[in-house]
Amino acid sequence: MKKTAVIASAAALTGVFASTAVANADTVTVKSGDTVSKLAKDYNTTVDAIVNTNKLSNANLIFVGQKLEIGEATQADNNQQAAQDQQSQQAAPAASSQQATTNYNTTSNYTSNVSGNEQAAKEWIAARESGGNYGARNGQYIGRYQLSASYLGGDYSPANQERVADQYVASRYGSWSAAQSHWLSNGWY
Repeated sequence: MKKTAVIASAAALTGVFASTAVANADTVTVKSGDTVSKLAKDYNTTVDAIVNTNKLSNANLIFVGQKLEIGEATQADNNQQAAQDQQSQQAAPAASSQQATTNYNTTSNYTSNVSGNEQAAKEWIAARESGGNYGARNGQYIGRYQLSASYLGGDYSPANQERVADQYVASRYGSWSAAQSHWLSNGWY
C-alpha cells in the first residue's frame, strides 16, 4: 500500500529544522527478527525517519504484526542520522556513568520462584516492556517490567524489581500467563 507521509526532521548539530516529504511510503508489517535499524537499512531510510513518521516513542520497541510507514530517506534524514550517531558515540561514557548511579538497595535479596511457562511469559513481558533492561525509564515507569516508581518505593534494584513485578502480577492477573494474555489483547499489562 503506497501513501504519502510528511515528517519533520531536525539537523541535530545545527539546530536547523526542515520539513521533508516522504513520497511513496510503504506500509510494512513487522516480522519476527525485525528491528527499526534493520528496516531502515532494508528500505534505504533512517531510524529517525521511521520513528518520526510513525510517531514511535521508543525506536527499540516494535512488535510483530505492527504496521509501519516506511519511505526512502532524504539527504536531510541521512545528515540527521549521521549527526545523532556521532552524538550517541560521544555520549556513551556519560550514559554508562548515569546508569551506575541508579538507586539500588544492595541489601535486597529476592529470588523469583517463577518457572516453566510462567517464566517464559514473564520474560516475554520484560522483552516487550523494556527489552529486558533493569535501567529502562519511560516517564514514571522504571525498569525491566516498567513498573510505576511508586510501586518500587525508591528501590530500583533488580531484586526489588523482580519481587514487585511478581507481587503485582499475582495480585492483578493471578499469573504471568494471564498477564501476557492481557498484554496481547491490550498492548500493556
